[in-house]
Amino acid sequence: MKAARYHGRGDIRIDEVPEPEVGPNQVKVSVDWCGICGSDLHEFLEGPLFIPPPGSPHPLTGQTLPVVMGHEFAGTVAELGAGVDGVSVGDRVAVEPYYVCGHCAACLEGRYNICRSLGFVGLSGAQGGFAERCVVDRRWVHPLGGLDTDIGALVEPLAVGYHAVRLSALPEGATAVVFGAGPIGLVTMASLRATGAGQVIAVEPAAARKGKAPEAGANVVLDPTEVDVPAAVRDLTGGAGAEVAFECAGLDAVLASAIASVRPGGTVVNVAIWGQPATVSMNSLVMSEVAVVGSLAYRDDHPDTIRLLTDGTVDAGRFITGRIGLDELVEGGFRQLIEHKDEHVKILVSPRGLS
Repeated sequence: MKAARYHGRGDIRIDEVPEPEVGPNQVKVSVDWCGICGSDLHEFLEGPLFIPPPGSPHPLTGQTLPVVMGHEFAGTVAELGAGVDGVSVGDRVAVEPYYVCGHCAACLEGRYNICRSLGFVGLSGAQGGFAERCVVDRRWVHPLGGLDTDIGALVEPLAVGYHAVRLSALPEGATAVVFGAGPIGLVTMASLRATGAGQVIAVEPAAARKGKAPEAGANVVLDPTEVDVPAAVRDLTGGAGAEVAFECAGLDAVLASAIASVRPGGTVVNVAIWGQPATVSMNSLVMSEVAVVGSLAYRDDHPDTIRLLTDGTVDAGRFITGRIGLDELVEGGFRQLIEHKDEHVKILVSPRGLS
């Protein structure tokens, strides 16, 4: 079967690989759609980062590059391993793309998303969504019900935003400010709107992305090249500042602005994956007792995210800005997102080709 494999920085190839075999308590998924994530772009441009390099196999998969990429995917159940129940062949499903150890302190506390040996399907081994078929453990398979699988491929990125909002403990009706209107910023705005935020303020300099923010749920869009963002946020909140800010850009200047935009005792949730060490003024945190919270991926968030999509609370279809076949992955997907990022939110890839 065809699969897109990462061989090293700037080197992704469409290879012929053996079809994976399903084992006990596993499910084989025939992949319909897989989204290209910002972390995939980081691997392409700067990696290997999360992908295990030669000589350093992943502790759970035992594998190194080349690995099959793609972790935002959905499809239909093609085959069931022994002992699997709750899903049937032909069911539409989304995949929560994890490898976890199950026995570290985080796993034993139920916080499996910060497992000490954490790995991701699509980054850590031979399985991934940029392939015609993929085998995963049953626990990571989430039925989509009546949702189409193109929307199902958006469950994973939406769950990232939903998890960040849940971690923030934002009170209903409160104000949140989201820094960055790229894909993760936009799904965070959508999650805020869906879960009862009173006012959602977006901060974004790029014209095309500013235009997408109101569609995702922003009441106000601020351009940091035109206004003093912390001052503008205070003006919009009666002088107090936002209860919570979400950092979705991974830039020092943005983090500093986020800290300055929350009220005393407020919270900054870092959602971005950084490509370099962050620099922060600790006194800015101390003098206002601002809490900075790291948010990683998702944990028990897929069912709630699927419900938000099923009942129409979140209209995820608007985030799809392109559809391509697997052979177009690099030039029609990665290059488009790198060179024309303001024009795209989510490009979906069909491993079995467009019909």
